[in-house]
Amino acid sequence: MGKVPGSLRSAVSTALIKRPSSLVPSESPTQRPRFFPKKSPSSQLSGKTSQSKNTNSSETTKSPILFTSPDLSDAKKLFKSIVATARAPLSPRFHNSLLQSYAAISTVDDSISLLRHMIKTEPSFSPDRSTYHILLAQSCKASDSTLASTHQALNLMVTSGFNPDKVTTDIAVRSLCLSGRIDHAVELVKELSLKHSVPDTYTYNFLIKHLCKFRALSAVYNFIDEMRSSFDTKPDLVTYTILIDNVCNSKNLREATRLVDVLAEEGFKPDCFVYNTIMKGYCMLSRGSEALEVYKKMKESGVEPDLVTYNTLIFGLSKSGRVKEARKYLNIMTEMGHFPDAVTYTSLMNGLCREGDALGALALLEEMEARGCSPNSCTYNTLLHGLCKSKLLDKGIELYGVMKEGGMKLDTACYATFVRALCRDGRIAEAYEVFDYAIESKSLTTVAAYSTLESTLKWLNKAREQGKAV
Repeated sequence: MGKVPGSLRSAVSTALIKRPSSLVPSESPTQRPRFFPKKSPSSQLSGKTSQSKNTNSSETTKSPILFTSPDLSDAKKLFKSIVATARAPLSPRFHNSLLQSYAAISTVDDSISLLRHMIKTEPSFSPDRSTYHILLAQSCKASDSTLASTHQALNLMVTSGFNPDKVTTDIAVRSLCLSGRIDHAVELVKELSLKHSVPDTYTYNFLIKHLCKFRALSAVYNFIDEMRSSFDTKPDLVTYTILIDNVCNSKNLREATRLVDVLAEEGFKPDCFVYNTIMKGYCMLSRGSEALEVYKKMKESGVEPDLVTYNTLIFGLSKSGRVKEARKYLNIMTEMGHFPDAVTYTSLMNGLCREGDALGALALLEEMEARGCSPNSCTYNTLLHGLCKSKLLDKGIELYGVMKEGGMKLDTACYATFVRALCRDGRIAEAYEVFDYAIESKSLTTVAAYSTLESTLKWLNKAREQGKAV
């Protein structure tokens, strides 16, 4: 297989090449596209060697002792035997490693009991802050209906001379959030802020992000207001970016615009990421005009657009049927030093295919290649889908050959459209060949791939019975 076949590169040609039943034309084995180079045996060998080295390295750093039973008496016996056979004093790091191993399979109470046993058995061992953080993380991951076990770990930490600090708060919040205990994380942050230390910006924004995912926006705003009024913890630019991204994803673009104004009132200047986030929200709703207004406001504010800005704008304009205008920004981004990538071209191709100009999309593929930009799987799926929709099946078959030779996966929509086009054209054997490739390449599950093929064949049989298909 060479580059994209010549017949495909001549996108404006109206003549379609007829091929035999095989979907993949026979080609010289020496011809390879520059997009899909084969891995040489030496590179594969070096990869295996590197992997082997990494494996050996990780094995040497892995703790040699792992508790396999949650039984406390067994754990004490194992620790006693370790101390008895040790040739040198055990380091605090080794003790923490043992406690970490046991905490992964035991209860919080048993972990605390093992820690006390370790201190009693080996008086030279002096727990440090990280020792109690192990117990704290375990207590936060427990499926408790209250914070009782977390308070138990924190109280033990305080009585041992270690007051909770910002790291302590961070460990607790992350452990609670990742365990789905969002409300407990909020409760604990307020408590620790009142008694010990307010969270740093990283912990604060981590919690805000999780609140946005799993709680109503009003609950997020209430938390922000309470932290501001009670502990003087104010949202920063990252906080507002998280909020704006959240409301854009929920298609609440009016609120996103309001938040940009609030951000400015708070003394923050919206950066490129903020503007890109809002533009993305408009583009997802196919509101290209509003996305363009955000772009203009961005320029007026003195914020320089980046590659993501132009890609987002081109995507939005193409999706809303304004491909000619999108092409204009392709030239503008190049003049500004941002070279179009596969995302840029695929967005334009998608817009052209939506307009029924699949041949124009193929011509764009040639332009893309000429500029040294390699198409990806999404690019080919977009084109194949568009060719089939435009009833340019022979060119679609040829493009599929390029994809198959390159080992590319078919996405669900493209596979369905291609199989239906083949069946409607009476190429049932070739449709089954595509089905086999979809399974072999793991593009789709067997059930999903077969379901599409089966429904298409049923439709075809019904259409034939009614005299609506050949």
